[in-house]
Amino acid sequence: MIAAQAKLVYHLNKYYNEKCQARKAAIAKTIREVCKVVSDVLKEVEVQEPRFISSLNEMDNRYEGLEVISPTEFEVVLYLNQMGVFNFVDDGSLPGCAVLKLSDGRKRSMSLWVEFITASGYSSARKIRSRFQTLVGQTVDKCSYRDVVKMVADTSEVKLRIRDRYVVQITPAFKCTGIWPRSAAHWPLPHIPWGPNRVAEVKAEGFNLLSKECHSLAGKQSSAESDAWVLQFAEAENRLQMGGCRKKCLSILKTLRDRHLELPGQPLNNYHMKTLVSYECEKHPRESDWDESCLGDRLNGILLQLISCLQCRRCPHYFLPNLDLFQGKPHSALENAAKQTWRLAREILTNPKSLEKL
Repeated sequence: MIAAQAKLVYHLNKYYNEKCQARKAAIAKTIREVCKVVSDVLKEVEVQEPRFISSLNEMDNRYEGLEVISPTEFEVVLYLNQMGVFNFVDDGSLPGCAVLKLSDGRKRSMSLWVEFITASGYSSARKIRSRFQTLVGQTVDKCSYRDVVKMVADTSEVKLRIRDRYVVQITPAFKCTGIWPRSAAHWPLPHIPWGPNRVAEVKAEGFNLLSKECHSLAGKQSSAESDAWVLQFAEAENRLQMGGCRKKCLSILKTLRDRHLELPGQPLNNYHMKTLVSYECEKHPRESDWDESCLGDRLNGILLQLISCLQCRRCPHYFLPNLDLFQGKPHSALENAAKQTWRLAREILTNPKSLEKL
């Protein structure tokens, strides 16, 4: 049994060093190319409207606020300057979302975003996004990149298609640190031995409020929904997944997804993989569970969990379990993904050498 585990770990490490590192290098090259274009567009937007200050800065070879959705799809979070006193309301009525309401209507004029506050005192995510979309559209039409950059039509979101190869979504957002949302108050579960330091570090990262279309609100058109901001926990999730072989495990899963689970109907993306690693961290909170020698067990556990989620057609968000990350995905696409993932898991487990061809 131990020999079989060691063999699997050996082949997984080989896969990581060859395939995963090659994927990372290729994506890093793409990110540099894409961020050069996005930075120049955002600088031009800032000249027209100084409130939209570009926060796309490179630090330690990574860009803050940049998420890789797939090797050709990226999201850049544009952090807005937050002036004015708002109450943060996430009472569960809008799954995965929250609203920002002026704490004192008389202080409306003190907000930097005064014209985007609705009559009922909400900061409207949609109105801010709409203004930003107009500015980016004008910039793209007249900037030096107009031959290589196009705005993606038929969406209220700001998406750029670059060189007909890459899509970058630019999402206005507020960074929220020092508070933790009520809709995630159940975390951490009392019986999980996380350790107070890890919990404090994760919560200190806080969360972001994004101005983007929320799939859980699709079809609902009341004003509160269009004003709602989408909760995002990217930095908290990154903090949760530090140490041991956690990041290596995620990297292998992303590489397997890109190569074998990029399927019709787009049932799976990198974020599903990241979410399942968070759940595996919760099932195995001790550092010894993430020792290099456990890499095969952890990967196997996550693939089986993924199959289970696909078969049940439900993948709960890690911090907001009422939010289903498979919502809106075609059932046939989820079934197809379950079959493919099962084939993949069986292949890896019964014949680790097969990783050389995967």
